[in-house]
Amino acid sequence: MSILILPRGRCGPSTCITRYLVSMAVTDLLVVIAALLLNPISGIYVPVTFLSTTAACSISTVLIYSCRDCSVWLTVAFTFDRFVAICCQNMKTNYCTGKTACMVICSVFTLGTLKNIPWYFVYEPVYVIDQVPWFCRIKLGFYASFAWTGFDWFDCLLKPTIPFLMILLLNAVTVRNIMAASRARRRLWRHSNGKSETDPEMESQRKSIILHFIISGNFIILWTTYVVNVVYVRITDGSYFIGFDFKDPKFILEESGSMLPLLSCCINTCIYAVTQAKFRQELKNVLKQPLYFIVKLVNK
Repeated sequence: MSILILPRGRCGPSTCITRYLVSMAVTDLLVVIAALLLNPISGIYVPVTFLSTTAACSISTVLIYSCRDCSVWLTVAFTFDRFVAICCQNMKTNYCTGKTACMVICSVFTLGTLKNIPWYFVYEPVYVIDQVPWFCRIKLGFYASFAWTGFDWFDCLLKPTIPFLMILLLNAVTVRNIMAASRARRRLWRHSNGKSETDPEMESQRKSIILHFIISGNFIILWTTYVVNVVYVRITDGSYFIGFDFKDPKFILEESGSMLPLLSCCINTCIYAVTQAKFRQELKNVLKQPLYFIVKLVNK
């Protein structure tokens, strides 16, 4: 519904913000399809299909990692765009445009896909039946190879360590500038118009800022467990949990770190409906369209 409603341009945000929100909605939907529907759910309820072949399993892994990377870096791009709009007035006119947003979004999708292609070559078949390789397991050489170890570190830095730190830093600087600008504008507005009136421009900025901080805050909260688990494994020079003790703290930490980022992708689209009154109204209008169509048919 977000993908259908937001491009109509009736929800308030500028073209630039709208394109980022639509692209984030698309990637979040792809994450849900690839990481939940095609992978674990199909594996549990339909355990042996063409998706169980080694080639399909490897492609599925590349698709899942690519979608998650794009979702993460689009959140960073959206945060940086709002940082420029609020803190860098000299760059705002040239950077915060629909054209720039399209270029950034296309770059994120392209680089996110190319970066994850090596994951296709990490897996080997578990069984070979009638010359058809089935299921996937990580090659033993992955753990012993210096190149693959370096790639694994590179992947951990790009998702989500660097994005996590960038969003924290950008938000901290943005908050400082917002507070300073708000105090100055409030004093000027009260001096000119009296204490009882509200500044419409500040009210519009406030709604945009609330949307920005909820999206980035959602990312930080739900990716924290994943970051803690990655850092723990790297610092202790240990390994990821392999076993069946569901009460083991390492198992709980790792599985929570895997689940919460997927939840992050589901929550973003709900945020639009919660924070944007115009979006809620457009959603009602869209849902009413089939009813209007049915009423016209009955009348005819």
